[in-house]
Amino acid sequence: MRHRRNALSLLTFLALPVLYLFAVAFFLGTTASGAAASESRRVMMLHSFGPRFRPWGSYAETIRSEINRQSRKSVDFVDHALVNARVSDEQSEAPFVDYLSALYAGHPLDLIIAFGGPAATFVQQHRQQLFPRVPMVITAVDHRRVQYEKLTENDTVVPITNDIPAVFENILHVLPRTKTIAILIGASPIERFWTEELRRGLAPLKGRVELRWYNELPFEDILRDVERLPPDSAIFSVLMNVDAAGVVHETGNALNKVASRANAPIFSYDDSYFDGAIVGGPMFSVLEGSRIAATVATRILDGEKAGDIKTPPMKYASPRYDWRQMQRWGISESDLPPGSSIHFRPRTAWESYRWQIVTTCAALALQGGLITLLLFERRRRQLAEMESRERVIELAHVNRFSTAGELSASIAHEINQPLGAILTNTETARLMLTSPSPDLGEVKAILADIWRDNRRASEVVRRLRSFVSKAPFQRQEFDLNDLVFESVKFLSAQAKSGEITMRIEATKMPLRINGDPIQLQQILSNVILNAMDAVLDTPHTQRTVTVTTTRDRRFAEVLVEDTGPGVAPEAATKIFEPFFSTKDHGMGMGLSIARTIVTAHDGQIEFENRNGAVFRIRLPLIA
Repeated sequence: MRHRRNALSLLTFLALPVLYLFAVAFFLGTTASGAAASESRRVMMLHSFGPRFRPWGSYAETIRSEINRQSRKSVDFVDHALVNARVSDEQSEAPFVDYLSALYAGHPLDLIIAFGGPAATFVQQHRQQLFPRVPMVITAVDHRRVQYEKLTENDTVVPITNDIPAVFENILHVLPRTKTIAILIGASPIERFWTEELRRGLAPLKGRVELRWYNELPFEDILRDVERLPPDSAIFSVLMNVDAAGVVHETGNALNKVASRANAPIFSYDDSYFDGAIVGGPMFSVLEGSRIAATVATRILDGEKAGDIKTPPMKYASPRYDWRQMQRWGISESDLPPGSSIHFRPRTAWESYRWQIVTTCAALALQGGLITLLLFERRRRQLAEMESRERVIELAHVNRFSTAGELSASIAHEINQPLGAILTNTETARLMLTSPSPDLGEVKAILADIWRDNRRASEVVRRLRSFVSKAPFQRQEFDLNDLVFESVKFLSAQAKSGEITMRIEATKMPLRINGDPIQLQQILSNVILNAMDAVLDTPHTQRTVTVTTTRDRRFAEVLVEDTGPGVAPEAATKIFEPFFSTKDHGMGMGLSIARTIVTAHDGQIEFENRNGAVFRIRLPLIA
């Protein structure tokens, strides 16, 4: 190791003249643009190991962005790394100081920002040679690494304070069964410093957990060991920039490799590592610390004196945990300390599509409300239709009674004829039976006549009861021809009393329909009675009403034709309206009720004038 340091010092000494020549050439090239550059500020970023070493590299990147955001003038950042911080080589520091002095001798800096403990130690030791009048900010450094007695009026510190026992107590709080904690730390000077600090700070844990130190192991040996850690183990990552074999590890690559092979969860103290490799815990916030340091730097660039700015040490932020690592190692949320926050948790459907869900639910609720309203209105309409149908049935029933009243004379005559014949035959049979030798053959003939007349009278009464009966709307299958014959037969007495000729021209094909026979009989009776009334004013020889049944494709048709004068044109448009009648004694409800009943049967009723009026009733046949 001593030969290595001597070689490095000799190399630095031999390269010094070249560095001087480079510095002169650099400033000669920049002199021409001096006027334009005078408006910008030049800030030197001095890194402990290099700009890509964690955690300081993360702070440097964030501070650079924050200064650019906060500063009112453009800022020119120049980066330099304290490479010799990786090994103990103080002899190479003087040439590096001379190099920096020569590089910026002709164009002084406006601010120096030193990142980390090695850079802080270096600039404080060489402050008198490193631009003593240029303001300087030391940041991303523990307060124990700062020599406060050496700070000048041009220096200020934005420090942090590591609470070593707190981070280990957090591990034991989250994993209370932990028996072994492996400490991932390297062998560079800064890492050796923290090894000693950790040993002193963790002394109270002796007897509670076993501590494994990796500062004296090459990295390959560390990887093999983390694969074989005993159960109930954890790993605490401090720094692994240079391992015991002198191998340098940039950008946290060492931690990522350990995380990929370790059989135990990893914790750390800085959230620059909080990107999938560690569980989390109380950590320094890179963003918070960088914003504070950037604000201090901006104030100095704006003219405030560095020594007047005092910043208290930054402490750990509230505990933060990686949900992915918690799932991997079976850590429950109930085991986390109060005030903890969980990150990288997959967003729920509500979190990802909140507005879409709200919009969809609102649309569904609106749709549901509209459907409910439509169902309510449909129900109201059904009830109204049922009520209307009941009123139509009631009205039709009243109309049938009215029609029966009009037919009372003919019905009475129709019943009186068989009753009179029965009475006469009964008297005759009684007289014959009182004779000494009654003619039994004649008596049998008389009894047959009585039976026939009784059936005739009973049939008249049956048809009348069927016509005026009150029954709910009830569909059934039947042949329309039978109903037509029944209706004509029922009205035959009325036709005889008016000296009207009734004709039936029925089709021989069955006309099977599905409907209410009582209501349809009322329609036929009303239309036939209207036809009878229409021919009463014609000569007796011309009083004819013809009822025809036929089949028209999917419909059964009934035509009622009379030889009357027909329907006047002014009455034709209102003939089916309620309370309109062409008869002096009519209520004007018969045809209106007929249209309502036919419509309820999915049929049609219409009329036309030929040699008289022709009413056509169409009803759908059963398929």
